Amino acid sequence: MTTTLYEIETSEADDGTTVPAECLWVPSSEDAADHGFVDYRGLCVAGIGAPNGDDTYPGAFILLGHHRWADIIEAAAAFMDRVHGWRNLHLYPGDDPSVLIPRIPRAVLTHGVFLRHPHPDHPCGCEWEGTWRVVWVPPTEPGAIPITAMRHPAAPAAAASVPNPDEGAPATWAV
Repeated sequence: MTTTLYEIETSEADDGTTVPAECLWVPSSEDAADHGFVDYRGLCVAGIGAPNGDDTYPGAFILLGHHRWADIIEAAAAFMDRVHGWRNLHLYPGDDPSVLIPRIPRAVLTHGVFLRHPHPDHPCGCEWEGTWRVVWVPPTEPGAIPITAMRHPAAPAAAASVPNPDEGAPATWAV
């Protein structure tokens, strides 16, 4: 028996029964674009998290599936260009260009589950409706799918909370 590493939130229906407020969701090429993913040469990429709690720009990037490090860099740059009109991965728009960003962080191959809010059968109308989150899990966890993740170069390492293979996370370095 394994301990679940994620929890699906619930809410109470009008009749007092407990209903799921979230559901497991696997973005597919058909619906990924409707949920913030960009299709870059067949790769589905999204920006997640944000530095210092500011939701304007992503603190990390994820790609569905396991990919090469160079591919995630190209896809992350395409995401910033298409979503924010900014091709430079070394800074956030408006940052001081004299600030040195030493290098682009390495990408990691990991697994995650996507939780979509709300459960499609139980819409709630709250501010989180239609949003999703990813939870990093071992590959054996129910609903786990392969993901390649990379911190945005300008984001502080702690801001993105991408699994770190050097600290025992369920991840390996992408080549």
